[in-house]
Amino acid sequence: MVDLVSVIVRKLDRQGRIVLPSEWRIGWGGEVVLVNLGDRIEVIPKKKPKLDKFFDMVEVDLEGEEDVRKKLLEDIME
Repeated sequence: MVDLVSVIVRKLDRQGRIVLPSEWRIGWGGEVVLVNLGDRIEVIPKKKPKLDKFFDMVEVDLEGEEDVRKKLLEDIME
């Protein structure tokens, strides 16, 4: 799969802010992670992890099944 690269030049406002184009933010949600790479900044959408890819690896004691379910839901909601 080939990623589409687009470049845009923006000026910082008086408070040092920039606005990302709305079409770039589609599906990002309300939070991003900013990574300072020295000569540039990387903006990464913060998404909740998809835990289903780990289901093959999880071992659960069935005696405490309800407690495990509650704990997983609490961790997801953080």
